Amino acid sequence: ESVMKVLLYSSYSCNYWRYNWLLIGLFNFDLVATIFGAMSVMSRIIYVLVGIAGLISIGLYSKVND
Repeated sequence: ESVMKVLLYSSYSCNYWRYNWLLIGLFNFDLVATIFGAMSVMSRIIYVLVGIAGLISIGLYSKVND
């Protein structure tokens, strides 16, 4: 059950990441940079956390099919 919660939360973060890249690609608009400032400490922390969530979701993907 706890693995599924981690997978769920990391998938939420990965979905955010996809939407942010969609905004960057279509409109050259970076939501994180707009909210927290371009490459500020806070925006870098958010980028790192979302990247870690993506790595976690890749690692847990095989456990979903078990």
